[in-house]
Amino acid sequence: QVQLVESGGGLVQAGGSLRLSCKASGFVFSINDMGWYRQAPGKQRELVAVISSGGSTNYADSVKGRFTISRDNAKSTVYLQMNSLRPEDTAVYYCKGGVRLVGAWDESEYWGQGTQVTVSS
Repeated sequence: QVQLVESGGGLVQAGGSLRLSCKASGFVFSINDMGWYRQAPGKQRELVAVISSGGSTNYADSVKGRFTISRDNAKSTVYLQMNSLRPEDTAVYYCKGGVRLVGAWDESEYWGQGTQVTVSS
């Protein structure tokens, strides 16, 4: 019914930049919070950044000042601009959205399939 599809991952040198995108498609009526999470090998999935439907943002301390989350509600898309990347940012990045489907009374959480970000030293 709903798919979240990430793109923009890849291999970059330390200090470089990447921009991730996540687009929601399907029977989407509205999307509340959208967020980016990451999971490094052997570690638990952690919150990177989240943005509300009104544009309020929150970031993990480890990425403040380096990453910027934004969204385009008309395109049902959330972005993550990542600058000054470090090797410790290497992980699979996932997006999550609180989606209300057409005809539904409430929202459900949906996850993307993930995109790999690798930062070399």
